[in-house]
Amino acid sequence: MEEDRRLYPLRLCAIRDEYGWGSETFRLADLGYRDSLIHDGWLSGNAMGDIMDMYMDRVVGEHVFADFGRQFPVCVRHIRVSGKMPLRVHPDDETAGARYDFLGKEKFWYVMRAGRDARIWLGWKEDVDATVLMDACAGNSVEGLLNVVAPHAGQYFRIAPGTVHGAAGDIEIIEISESSPLDFCVCGWGEEVSDVEFDPALTLVDALDFIDYRKYRHQDTAEKGTDSVMKKLLGIPQFDVCKAALKDPLKVSLGDNGSFIVYVCVSGSAMLQMDVLGQTVSYPFGAGEAVLVPAECGDFILAPAERGTEVLEVSVSPR
Repeated sequence: MEEDRRLYPLRLCAIRDEYGWGSETFRLADLGYRDSLIHDGWLSGNAMGDIMDMYMDRVVGEHVFADFGRQFPVCVRHIRVSGKMPLRVHPDDETAGARYDFLGKEKFWYVMRAGRDARIWLGWKEDVDATVLMDACAGNSVEGLLNVVAPHAGQYFRIAPGTVHGAAGDIEIIEISESSPLDFCVCGWGEEVSDVEFDPALTLVDALDFIDYRKYRHQDTAEKGTDSVMKKLLGIPQFDVCKAALKDPLKVSLGDNGSFIVYVCVSGSAMLQMDVLGQTVSYPFGAGEAVLVPAECGDFILAPAERGTEVLEVSVSPR
């Protein structure tokens, strides 16, 4: 790696894990046990952890580096479900930091595609408690306690810490989360749970005191900012998510927010175009794929490569 070269949009190699219920593909990860490799350019073959160690605030921006250090703050996964995903839960930043020295795991789910049998579990349909949950796990009756959503393409959800969640049927989801390995398995539906998917040390008993046992309250998922190309879907201290339906090329300046930007294509295909040493270089990416634009990159063009192209934009605002 050469420190004096200017960074450029980074396309990343996919890391795919197969499970009995489907698969998850890491599109951007700096997790140690899963660390994305740069796909092309002069940084090709280097891992995200190495990029962060070498270039630090040049990658994420000064305010993000001040908050997160050398940990790249977000993770992007493409989840394909064809069976019954294990029910899971994650802690908040305070609990995760005090117990495990990790970030917590705020999550955002965007539904790319949903079959007629698809369903998402989000929290409980009525108030429960730890005893009720443990009895239901022992009696294989947890599903009857869950709040069930019949999802459709384009729907999205913030999954707050403490919220039990999962998915089943035929469904594809883009998950954007904090960079953390802390998912705890609540219920595996009687199937063997992979040690790759869940750390065996993170048990249901360890999660009992941070699970939210209250009845799930539906959260407003209306897109905000109707007069602009970018519609804001989520704004929390950990990350922001916006969505754009690209009809025409869009000029973007990273000087506007001082943060990196991650783009994830959720339909169609798109490309980033940037001037590099007097030449226009294109970085294409298709549905389910992500590209990271480091904070030190200048102006660039985000353009659709076909009709019906939609992208998510992920960044971190100053706290």
